[in-house]
Amino acid sequence: MAKPEKTPVPAPRQIFQARQRITALPLYFEGFLSVRRARNQQDFEQYWTELRGTTLFFYSDKKTPTYLEKLELTNLTSVVNVYPDEKYGAQFILMLRNEEVELKVEDYDSGEEWKGFIFTVTQLSVPVCISLLPGQLIKLHDVLEKEKKRRTAMEQSPSASLSTEKTNKGDYVNKMNTMPECFYAVSRQKAIEMLETNPSWGNLILRPGSDNKNYSVTIRQVIDGPCIKHYRVVNMGKGYTVELARPVMLLSLHDVIDYFVNQTQGSLKPFVTHTYDNKSGMRLVSTSGLPLEHAPREMHPAIVPHPGAKPLRSPMPETETAPLQENPVARYMYETLCKELKERAKRQEADRQSANQPL
Repeated sequence: MAKPEKTPVPAPRQIFQARQRITALPLYFEGFLSVRRARNQQDFEQYWTELRGTTLFFYSDKKTPTYLEKLELTNLTSVVNVYPDEKYGAQFILMLRNEEVELKVEDYDSGEEWKGFIFTVTQLSVPVCISLLPGQLIKLHDVLEKEKKRRTAMEQSPSASLSTEKTNKGDYVNKMNTMPECFYAVSRQKAIEMLETNPSWGNLILRPGSDNKNYSVTIRQVIDGPCIKHYRVVNMGKGYTVELARPVMLLSLHDVIDYFVNQTQGSLKPFVTHTYDNKSGMRLVSTSGLPLEHAPREMHPAIVPHPGAKPLRSPMPETETAPLQENPVARYMYETLCKELKERAKRQEADRQSANQPL
């Protein structure tokens, strides 16, 4: 007699947290699903599947932090039941506006539960035409309230992003609109030069995209030799998508940077400048936020005091500087002043000698 299959246990906590960071969506339901996305596809492919928000994320197994594919359910129009022989278990088709996806589970009850959760998050109501146990219905009502709150928060996010949060110092900061420290308004070539010139400052730069609407991440890694790569970050309005082999959606640009750092276990580090005056402890930056060595020449530098720094003392004048030698006007003024000082010294010496002569 064959042993009954064990109920799938949730993914380990560490994997759950990693998936939470990548997807940035609440987990409502999970389990094994067999999927067939194309009509001409012969066989089903089994995935460990998570329903997060209104999206199905498909993983190769329970311990893989990064999903293989995902399916957005907001365009769901209907669910069509398929009734094959009992040995195939429950089977149904998700009718989306642009495609049809066939799903299969091992037993009827699991199929009803999956349909219940999918209907609840897409229609924002608990279905009454599905046979579920009281405990399952309680879970659906709980998910319904969470999804309603999430939708409300998303709708209010544009106005919420304009609101500010008060810090301990009484200053107001806009966390949603603040840019990461490693953002620089530079071109691709300039970003490469910055990473190659100062590798100790980091190896990841966030910069504007070529279309000035989206962003790009430039990284520099040394494996067998220096390697430069660029990744496109698309602004989706309510989040950002990193265009990788398996695209990743994130809520903010800070999350984008954290994703690269976490996925490489810290081998990628944000490029943050450390240009400080040794005497004053002050960081020199341009009005654009770029350090002086990366600022365009026509920009006037602004001096931003480092916290706890002492006031900057005026430097002692030097006898003669390189700019003074190169500038003919400055050189003329300098030579004229020296001549006047010498003549004055001669007159004073002559006055002292005449005063010392006997009457």
